[in-house]
Amino acid sequence: MAKAGQVITKTALRRLMKNEGNATIVALDAVLALQEYLNDTAIEITKKALALAKHAKRKTITKADIKLAV
Repeated sequence: MAKAGQVITKTALRRLMKNEGNATIVALDAVLALQEYLNDTAIEITKKALALAKHAKRKTITKADIKLAV
């Protein structure tokens, strides 16, 4: 089951899976699993990027911080 407070909507994710992933039929549990994974991954990347920004004595996370964190 998906966690409360998901930012990426199920509808948008299903549309992405169908349009960009060329899937014809996508089950709800597949969408929820991917939604949870992407949410968790985004949080981890953000934490790493924040550490990089703090190390550089900045409060703002930049595109470069995200790229380094990934």
